[in-house]
Amino acid sequence: MTGTAPQLSIVMPVYNEGEAVESVVRALAAEVRTPHEIVVVYDFDADTTVPVVARLAAEIPELRALRNDLGRGVLNAMKAGIAATTAPYVLISMADGSDEPGVVDAMMALARNGADVVAASRYMRGGHQLGGPLLKRLMSRTAGLTLYWFAGVATHDPTSNFKLYARRFLDVTTIESAAGFELALELTVKATLAGRYVAEVPTTWRDRTSGQSNFRLRKWLPHYLHWYVVAFRRRQRRG
Repeated sequence: MTGTAPQLSIVMPVYNEGEAVESVVRALAAEVRTPHEIVVVYDFDADTTVPVVARLAAEIPELRALRNDLGRGVLNAMKAGIAATTAPYVLISMADGSDEPGVVDAMMALARNGADVVAASRYMRGGHQLGGPLLKRLMSRTAGLTLYWFAGVATHDPTSNFKLYARRFLDVTTIESAAGFELALELTVKATLAGRYVAEVPTTWRDRTSGQSNFRLRKWLPHYLHWYVVAFRRRQRRG
C-alpha cells in the first residue's frame, strides 16, 4: 500500500505489550484490504512495545508509532491517535489480539454506505465472545441488550471499543469521557441521540492469551453508568 493515501487509520493503544504485539500487527496488515495505516500509541519511551514496532515498521510501511502526549492512560492514547490521524475513517483496535481483523473490511463497507459508527458486535446474531471474566461479560451483555431494545441504540454491543468511526462524525463531536474505555459507549450514545447512522457486523471476541489486561471494571464502572443513564434519560425526553 506504499504511496496510497490511507482511507482508514487503525489506532491501537498499547501498554508494555512487548513481542506479543507482533502477531496482532501482522494480522491487521495481512487481513485488512482497505488502504490503511496502523498507528500504535504509547505513553512513554520505555514501553516495551516501542522497539517491536520500530522493528516491524521497516517491514510494514503502513505501521508507525505515536507517543501520547495528552497524559497517560488508554483514553488519552485513543484521543491522541484520533487527533494525530487524518484518514476519513478511524478504527479503534486493541493490542491484545481480542479483536477480529477479518471483519474490518465489512465494517468499512457499512461506513462507505453512510454509517457514522460501525460496531463489531459480540452480541448480535452470528457474534460470539470466548473467555473473559464472567461478571464483566454479564454486565457488558446486559448493558448492550437493554440499550438496544429499550433506548434505541442500533448496536447490540455499544460498550465494545472495537468500533469504526467516520471522521465527519468525530470532527463535530466533543469527547467528554474521563476514564478508561468509556469512549466507545459515549460516542455510540451521542451518535444515536444525534440521529446518526449506527451499524454493526458480527464478530468473535477472544480473551487475551498473553500479558495482563488493563481493564479496571470497578474504577471505570461509574463512567459507563453515566452514559447508560444519558441514553435512557434523553430517549424518555424525546418520547
